[in-house]
Amino acid sequence: MKFTTASFREAKERGEKITMITGYDYSTARLEDEAGVDAILVGDSLGMVMLGYDDTLRVTMEDMIHHSAAVARGAENAFVVTDMPFMSYQTSVYDAVVNAGRLIKEGCASAVKLEGGVKVKEHIRAITDASIPVMGHIGMTPQSVNEFGGFKVQGKNIAAAHRLIEDAKAVEEAGAFAVVLECVPAELAAHITKILTIPTIGIGAGADCDGQVLVYQDMLTMYGGFKPKFVKRFADVGGAMQSGIKAYIDEVKAGTFPAKEHTFKTDDETLQAINDGRI
Repeated sequence: MKFTTASFREAKERGEKITMITGYDYSTARLEDEAGVDAILVGDSLGMVMLGYDDTLRVTMEDMIHHSAAVARGAENAFVVTDMPFMSYQTSVYDAVVNAGRLIKEGCASAVKLEGGVKVKEHIRAITDASIPVMGHIGMTPQSVNEFGGFKVQGKNIAAAHRLIEDAKAVEEAGAFAVVLECVPAELAAHITKILTIPTIGIGAGADCDGQVLVYQDMLTMYGGFKPKFVKRFADVGGAMQSGIKAYIDEVKAGTFPAKEHTFKTDDETLQAINDGRI
């Protein structure tokens, strides 16, 4: 059954955890969808894990639309949320609505996600007024990495915790159907989850959030040597891929692949003509 914004709300009401994972292409989305994940996030993290950038700031609307449409084609039941990239909404409320509309119309997303709380309250309200579902994102917001001075945990003191609570309330009041809490102390995330009526999706925010999201390259050990503290590696897909690629290289160089069972035959008349040198 297709997961929807109503499914997010109903899951929180029933106390059922929501599962979310990133996806950036058709084949991966198919695998995730068939595994039964509730939602797929087409994150601007694709800038780092798919395009090789050092951060998410270089990702464009065209990048997001391209990857989002591919994921949407592979997600039969999973709810597709697509990130609004850096400077696609910060410039004005008008730009926010226009670009959110492009992600829905051209990127085939079910909803959009944008970073920030109080500062983007009017943006969220305008987008939702245009009948576009919005997922908020507060805490460690990667698009603000230069402002933060790096990827750092947010809300570690009273003043910072108060700001995060105000951000969470602002996102909810503006009409978002859910909010991501990234790199937030577990106790604070649990408190925010309790006071909000919309679901919280945690990433580095403890087990008391209403759901969890991870970058699939991190959880499947496919991306680099660095492992964030909040990541659990559920499989060594990267190691399996490297082993398979090495085996392929070895067999090609040894001449053992392709073997007879991997080749096609011609008919006897054509074979005879080849052997006789007539063709």
